[in-house]
Amino acid sequence: MKKVLIAVDYHPVAEQVTNKGYELAKTLGAKVCLIHAVTDVGYYGMEYPSFMGYNGYNIATEMDLATEMRNFAEDFMKSVVKHLNDPSVSYHLGDGETSAVVLDYAVEWNADLIVMGTHSHSTLEKLLVGTVASKVLEKTRIPVYMVPVKKH
Repeated sequence: MKKVLIAVDYHPVAEQVTNKGYELAKTLGAKVCLIHAVTDVGYYGMEYPSFMGYNGYNIATEMDLATEMRNFAEDFMKSVVKHLNDPSVSYHLGDGETSAVVLDYAVEWNADLIVMGTHSHSTLEKLLVGTVASKVLEKTRIPVYMVPVKKH
C-alpha cells in the first residue's frame, strides 16, 4: 500500500479517525492525503468545542457563502495537516455529496486504501439519507478501513 486517503469530516470525532488513519499509513510507509467534501454551510457553523486547532465560525456573519464556506473548509484542513505535524501530508477539498467526493478522488489519486469513521447518526437520518460510510462501502472498489467512533 503506497497511498492512504483519509476522509475528514467536520466533527470532533474526526480527530480519532485522522490519527488512526495516519498511524496506519505511517506503519505501511504510505503517502497520506486527507480529503474533505465541502457541503452545506450550516455544517461548519456547528458549535463544537475547538478540535485539531479549529474553532469554527459565526454563521451570522455577512458573507459570500459559497466562497467563505470553501475558505473555512480550507482553514479547517490546514489545521488538520498542522495537527499531524508532517509536511508530506497533502489534502484535497471536493465539492458536493461526501461519498461521491471521496469515491471520485480515491480513483483520481490512485488510493490504495480509504480510511473513514463510522459515527452514529439517528435512526431517522440513516433511513432518510443513509450514511456516508455505507454509501462508500456500497460503491467502492478500493479497500476501506473503518474506524469506529461514537459521539461524546
